[in-house]
Amino acid sequence: MNPTEAAPDSILRHRPFVFYWSARTCSALGFQMLGVAVAWQMYALTGSAFDLGLVGLTQFLPMAAFMLVAGQVADRYDRRRLLQICQALEGLAAAALAIGSVSGWVTREFILAAVFVFGVGRAFEAPTQQTLLPAVVPVSLFPRAVAASASTTQLATITGPAIGGILYAFGATVPYTTCCALFLLSVVLLAFVRIERFVSSRSPISFEAFFAGVSYIRRNPIVLGVISLDLFAVLLGGTTALLPIFADEIFHTGPEGLGLLRASPAIGALAITAVLTTSPLTRRVGRIMFFCVACFGLATIVFALSKSFILSMAALAVLGASDAVSVVIRMTLVQLETPDEMRGRVNAVSSLFSGTSNQLGDFRAGVMAAWLGAIPAVLVGGVGTLLVVLIWTRAFPALRHVDGFYAKKA
Repeated sequence: MNPTEAAPDSILRHRPFVFYWSARTCSALGFQMLGVAVAWQMYALTGSAFDLGLVGLTQFLPMAAFMLVAGQVADRYDRRRLLQICQALEGLAAAALAIGSVSGWVTREFILAAVFVFGVGRAFEAPTQQTLLPAVVPVSLFPRAVAASASTTQLATITGPAIGGILYAFGATVPYTTCCALFLLSVVLLAFVRIERFVSSRSPISFEAFFAGVSYIRRNPIVLGVISLDLFAVLLGGTTALLPIFADEIFHTGPEGLGLLRASPAIGALAITAVLTTSPLTRRVGRIMFFCVACFGLATIVFALSKSFILSMAALAVLGASDAVSVVIRMTLVQLETPDEMRGRVNAVSSLFSGTSNQLGDFRAGVMAAWLGAIPAVLVGGVGTLLVVLIWTRAFPALRHVDGFYAKKA
């Protein structure tokens, strides 16, 4: 179905989106399961908070190195094929970890090498996946498609860590093999996504074209504000890398408890994105964005101070719900504020800032935890997030005053 045709009544009746949604579910599920397995295996091998942060840094490095190149590639070539190549590469990285685990080759360096290869695939996947979505659905369905896609990620984040933790009890090889199968299934599902190839105009690669996405964001205060707000909030408020420490040393649970902690943010996120899929935001989206990021910071502080496993899960659920709303607003604003011929490069910069901030946030948390301890590291991050909200509210009044979602004319 051509994305410019009349929209169906429901986003789930739009066949290209259903295949896209299913493929994204498989890849997101594999990513979450891999994250739990790698974190637990690394902590079991070294017992080092710094090494947990190093896993995040190793994922960040290829994303930082290749993200702008990935944006140009996404604007010049078949986005669906690019996604298939990326997810095949991620499947190979998972397969290497599975083979290494069953053969006894796994060391700290082996894990970091596999994570680096995985990061290369993610570097090209992130901007391509976001850029592909506007070509899959009509504009009238786009806010719902963004919310549904976000709920897909959250659904995977709920089930992925829990399943990964359970499967890890049977040996590290089991979750890694399952991840490999999920990535390959995503490759197959993407073959059924019908889209228009927006690659008829291929400008020559140049210094100006390479940094066109950066220039466009710098000139657009709404896009700059929403991307940078997400960057610093996640950079400061990230807690994922330290969850193995909380699970082991504070709550005295095994990989199953770690899986529940990792799933908790997604439980809250899935609940709120399910609402946004049927009742999308229409008014005061800028103010809602700032409010949700502030809630993210407050929930982080509660998690840092909590001594109860149940309260900690609840805090993480609120954190996930707040983050999910801000992600839906950010993704929708970035896509609709950007002409199609620029989306690959703009989304590359957006992914570099907002996507890799998760890995940098993990590294920040790991380093700070090695110096101060896990609880102070998380507490400082929550307080820092609240300070960012206060500063950005005054620095980006255009973002604060955004009232609704409107498509940008090319």
